[in-house]
Amino acid sequence: MAEIGKNINFAKDFLERGKLVAIPTETVYGLSGNALDETAVLAIFEAKNRPSFDPLIVHTNSLEKLTKFVADIHPAALELAKHFWPGPLTLLLPKTALIPDLVTSGLDQVAVRIPDHSLTLDLLSQIEFPLAAPSANPFGYISPTSASHVAQQLGDKISYILDGGECGIGIESTIIGFVDNVPIVYRLGGLALEEIEAVVGKVTMMPHSSSNPKAPGMLKSHYAPRKRFFLIEREHMPSNNDGSTHYLLFDQFLPDVDLPRQRLLSPSGDLREAAHNLFAYLRELDGLSGEDILAETVPDVGLGRAINDRLRRAAAIGD
Repeated sequence: MAEIGKNINFAKDFLERGKLVAIPTETVYGLSGNALDETAVLAIFEAKNRPSFDPLIVHTNSLEKLTKFVADIHPAALELAKHFWPGPLTLLLPKTALIPDLVTSGLDQVAVRIPDHSLTLDLLSQIEFPLAAPSANPFGYISPTSASHVAQQLGDKISYILDGGECGIGIESTIIGFVDNVPIVYRLGGLALEEIEAVVGKVTMMPHSSSNPKAPGMLKSHYAPRKRFFLIEREHMPSNNDGSTHYLLFDQFLPDVDLPRQRLLSPSGDLREAAHNLFAYLRELDGLSGEDILAETVPDVGLGRAINDRLRRAAAIGD
């Protein structure tokens, strides 16, 4: 079982030896390995049971380092980077030959970001290579937002878990690329569309893909609990009190359902709080006895769009 700790030197040593280390970010915990080492990258796919057609995000700590493995940075991408890095933004950019094709699933663009977490930034500043780091969970399952979540599901497959506490945002980064100079959002995430459009103007949304995605996190079915998961409008939500059903709600409890079987994402109706709690509460409900989880959507503005995206994909509902 992987040791959990805050020792950056331990993490650095394992990574330099081609081992896997779970790292904290402001979004979710990542399962990291040397992005330039194909053996380490393959180990990431194997540990997660992740299909090789789903590309990985590469993490670094500075724009200067980025230029070593990115061939070109679109001017609008540079503006976004200046505004939102470190932060929950991933940019899809042309790669150099330094990045193995395995990282990008054979595509000529690589997904890159600078995470906003002091421990991981410190680690990245001390190593000579970027880190490939998808979320540290079995493929398709709920993303981890604490070191203990990682230990529960991948602790026997990795060398070390760098413990940075609970993730501040709690949902994955927003992914943006460019086609014919038009900004394309490939994945909704911890950076709201309104914030992006304030910098680069109107963006286009890319629909999800069921196979051969162009960027990480585009698969239609993802982030799912083990229990049966259903997305239901609140006015049609059944009040089942036989103990077999649990409820994930936005800001108001159902009056006719036992409270222990309900979770409110944000009693105050705060979408940032709801995003922070989403995966942790899904995981809690998934660990209770019973068969089903019923969820409602949240207001479809700001981070609410990313929350609803995760809920739809957990329920495998297309756009």
